[in-house]
Amino acid sequence: MIRSFSWEKFNAAPIIGILRHFPREQVMLLARQYADAGLGTLEITMNSSEAAETITGLVREFGDVLNIGAGTVITKRQLEQALQAGAQFIVTPILAKPVLRACVKQKVPVIPGAYTPTEIYKAWSLGAAAVKVFPATELGPGYIRELLAPLNGLKLLPTGGVQPDHFIDYLRAGAVGVGMGGHLFPRSLIEAGRWDELKEHFSSFVRAYKDFSQSLGSIN
Repeated sequence: MIRSFSWEKFNAAPIIGILRHFPREQVMLLARQYADAGLGTLEITMNSSEAAETITGLVREFGDVLNIGAGTVITKRQLEQALQAGAQFIVTPILAKPVLRACVKQKVPVIPGAYTPTEIYKAWSLGAAAVKVFPATELGPGYIRELLAPLNGLKLLPTGGVQPDHFIDYLRAGAVGVGMGGHLFPRSLIEAGRWDELKEHFSSFVRAYKDFSQSLGSIN
């Protein structure tokens, strides 16, 4: 199985798509649209049914074009299951130090969840590849900007309630990317099998990011 996480894939469209409680069959189908649209990083939460099997299937089918990770990893047992399934990166909703340390020891990129400046810095100092600022719903881009004023070396990835119309605002504030769930994966399109519309939906995020990147280039 392909185990290496690619920052190049992530940075091409810095969104982690979070899939929770989707049937494995739907995940495999939507992953093709996701990859074809130009998005490069998917997370399957470990509290989803058949999470390990879904991760294994995705890595086998898309591991060369997508980063496939495991989310909602809280215990070392869940970590073992995720890695055995082939997860290329790990995401936690909290600062789960045993999980973080185990990932660092095994050289597996880990993105732990944290909320306060102290938690966020602690997660980073323990070796996080980036820190998931969670939940970001009530914090907004301003929180990211304020954090990075004194802690400008951190890689922050706000997650939780990030809206399609505002995800660029987080990047503009200095975040390296965002995590998105329900707003990125509309169940109405997926359950109806409207794959062309879903691909166009995914493509709209890629276009928005490219426009943002080009605007930065023109300023510089």
